[in-house]
Amino acid sequence: MNKNLLQKGMIVAAIIGLITMFQVMGWEQYLTLSYLKESQARFAELYAANRLTVIASYMMIYIIVTALSLPGAAIMTLAGGGMFGLLTGTIIVSFASTIGATLACLVSRFLLREWVQGKFGDRLKTVNEGIAREGGFYLFSLRLVPVFPFFIINLVMGLTRLPLLKFYLVSQFGMLPGTIVYVNAGKEIAKIDSVASILSPGLIASFVILGLFPIMVKKIMARVRTRKEK
Repeated sequence: MNKNLLQKGMIVAAIIGLITMFQVMGWEQYLTLSYLKESQARFAELYAANRLTVIASYMMIYIIVTALSLPGAAIMTLAGGGMFGLLTGTIIVSFASTIGATLACLVSRFLLREWVQGKFGDRLKTVNEGIAREGGFYLFSLRLVPVFPFFIINLVMGLTRLPLLKFYLVSQFGMLPGTIVYVNAGKEIAKIDSVASILSPGLIASFVILGLFPIMVKKIMARVRTRKEK
C-alpha cells in the first residue's frame, strides 16, 4: 500500500475515533453555556490552586476542539475569560485557537488538497493565483468578518496554496479582536443568555469595516500606481 495513503488512512481513523469518543462519552455537555455558568466558581478555585496545570490542560483541550472542528470553541473562549481574566485569557486563547486552527488547516491540506487540486486544478487556477497574490488579505478579512464559521475557513484554506506560516500569522492577528470581545464577555458569564447575544449589530458592522479596510487600501493603492504609470 502507498505510504502516503496509509498515513492518510491512519489520520482519518484517528480523527473519526476521537470524534466518536467525544459523542459516546457525552463530552459535548461540558461545552455548553449552562455548564460553564454552573462550574464557574469551581473552575476559579481550581485555577487558583494550580495555575500552570489548569492553563496547560485548558490549552490542550482548546487545541483539540479547534483542530477537530468540534462545536464549543466560543464556549471555551468564554471560559478562558471567566478563569484567567482579560489579559491572561486573551493571550492563552489567542495562541490556543490559532494553533488549533493551523492544525485543522494542515490536516485538511494533507488529506484533501492533492485530490482537490488534481481534480479541479484547471477550475481553481484563478483561485490559486488570487490566493498567491492576496491570500493574506482575504484571510484577514474572513477572520474579522463574522459571516463564515472559523472551522470552515480553516478547512477551505487547507485546500489552497496559502503558506502555512502566513495562515498562522494572519489568523493570530485576524482573530484577535473577536477573541478580546469574547474573553471580555467571559468575565461576566453570569449575565450572558446566549453566545449569539455577545455580538451586537454595531460590533459586527465594525468588524466588517475593519476586515475590508486592508483590501480596500490595497485596491486603491494599485489604482493610483496604475494611473501614475500611464
